[in-house]
Amino acid sequence: MFLGIFYKITGQTNHLTVQYRHFSKTQNVNKVTLYLERARLIDSIRLCLRSDSTECLSKLLRSPSLDSFVVTSALRSAPSPESALLFVESLKEISHFSHTTNTLYALAKILAKSRQKGKLQALINGINAGKFTNVARVSYMDRMRWYAAAGDLDEVNNVWNKWKSALQKHPCTESYNIIMDLSVHKGMDVDAVKVFNRMINDGALPNSRTYTVIIDHLVKSGKLDSAVEVFRILPQMRIKRTLKQYSIMVGALISNNRLDAIKDLLEEMRADGILPGRAMHWSLQQMQEASYDDNINELIREMLPDGRIKSISHCLDDADGDDDEEENAEDVLDQCHLKPWIDPAALASALRNWGPDDVAALEDSRFVWTTRLVSKMIRSFNSAETAWQFFCWVTHQPGFTHDSYTVSRMIVKLARHGCVHLVNELLSKMEREGLVMSFSTLRLIIDFYGISGNGVAALKVFRNAKAVCGPVPENHLLFLYSSLLRTLSKCKMGDDVTNILEEMVLLGIFPDRQTFSGLMHHFALEGDIKTVQRLFGMVRQSGVEPDGYMYKVVIDAYCKCERASLGLRVFEEMCSYGQQLADIATKDLLVKSLWKEGKLREAASVEERCEELSNNGISFGLPGHMFTMNALDLRRVYEIYSSSFHAVDSSSMDIKT
Repeated sequence: MFLGIFYKITGQTNHLTVQYRHFSKTQNVNKVTLYLERARLIDSIRLCLRSDSTECLSKLLRSPSLDSFVVTSALRSAPSPESALLFVESLKEISHFSHTTNTLYALAKILAKSRQKGKLQALINGINAGKFTNVARVSYMDRMRWYAAAGDLDEVNNVWNKWKSALQKHPCTESYNIIMDLSVHKGMDVDAVKVFNRMINDGALPNSRTYTVIIDHLVKSGKLDSAVEVFRILPQMRIKRTLKQYSIMVGALISNNRLDAIKDLLEEMRADGILPGRAMHWSLQQMQEASYDDNINELIREMLPDGRIKSISHCLDDADGDDDEEENAEDVLDQCHLKPWIDPAALASALRNWGPDDVAALEDSRFVWTTRLVSKMIRSFNSAETAWQFFCWVTHQPGFTHDSYTVSRMIVKLARHGCVHLVNELLSKMEREGLVMSFSTLRLIIDFYGISGNGVAALKVFRNAKAVCGPVPENHLLFLYSSLLRTLSKCKMGDDVTNILEEMVLLGIFPDRQTFSGLMHHFALEGDIKTVQRLFGMVRQSGVEPDGYMYKVVIDAYCKCERASLGLRVFEEMCSYGQQLADIATKDLLVKSLWKEGKLREAASVEERCEELSNNGISFGLPGHMFTMNALDLRRVYEIYSSSFHAVDSSSMDIKT
């Protein structure tokens, strides 16, 4: 329990009720009031930029609340590049304002999207030349993003090559994603596939956005079945399916009138604990108007925006200026209607000390507290204590009731910070009130307990899975066991790892390659070479085909335990199955270990064998990851993607399986 706070969770039916009181000291600065002043000014500027009223804008820029935060937010909300540039020009008349990194980067993004490459280059040169105080040089990544937004593939590649030369190794995964995405938008299908191939062979591990680019590319090219297949593979690769991926898939299925698939997808989305964003609202409204069956309509009603949120028409401060001028401004602005501006992260930052004055200002603001907003707020708090205070406070706000989304978000935050008692309380509350937690959230709790070192708590949550999630499908049960094994390994609970593994086998649930790789790595670090051997034997007996990454883990384990002869035996087995080492570091370790044991001829043989492979164009990438991804799944995604565009034959892909 947190110091200085008293909480009690009461057991009323149908909704979650949390009673609390706090004993925080009064803070000197009311940051919520400042946030609200900024928000009102941002809304007024947004409306002015849409009304083309320079007089209105000039008046607003004289506000004492104008600062870099307001300017950055207003620029991001500008309706067009022209209005944004007009706004920037108007700022030159404000003597007390100076640009910051955030305002300049917001401007750069606008220039990029409006394809004003000359002005963008001039801005980058100005920043790098030190023209702006306290603004660092533009990074390679930001330059790549801006040139990509401007559609300049040549300049993107130019920056990327300079970055590679500076690093002496491959840049981050996102740099490949940027080039892939831009290639797709330029209609260069084969080039996009080649970039994906290169990403893997260079050793950059694909992430969620990589697969978003692939799925979007397939859908836009009319390859919906291929997109669905890739989307289905992601969970077994332990890749979290994102809101954007769901939005793409829902839109595509609606366009193709595949009603049964839409229903299944919305159910999966809810099971993954994902609320739809703005991009999906139009699709959902289309479905609602089409009057599908009651089950789908109920899902849609849950997912559509809260009707209590009203539009704004004007937010002008009437502190100065004569009445006639204000009436004229209002006449202009009344023609515009926007949703009120809100930044959950900024509001959460203002509340980080949870002072009584800030809370009073928050109560007076009369925000419409929706499930989405509350979930975003909880996620934005850096402190679990402040998130819990907010969670308790919002419980009593008019018109708001916690649901499975907000409670799950709070539980994840508490688990990340190791607040086991409060997690257990909320889980019990969900069970009593029939709130169903998403399966992905349950896995996330177990994973976070691994980070906070609470293996016993993770085991308890796992045992209670059915009570909070309902029946767990068998394929999901494998992922759940895998997460638990990973957490127990991190918490160095070796005996429990062995017990859980035996339990899985008795239930007929066999670990997959990445889980076996993770377990062997764990026991190798513990120096338990016998368990490593036993696990590798289980792999052979189960019929699971080891991939290059698993061989790497086993060879590393033997070498680090000074059993290079066993490592050599595994290396020879791997070669006999036509496999290659996953990375060059493992080859170097094996050669060095053989030398130390006096096996010079064997070391030379390994070196010669790997040199032959290298001369044949075999690269040493990273085709797997412990507990998450294996090379065969990655190869399958590549085969689907490349065959959809007849790009590169799958045999040319250097994934070591």
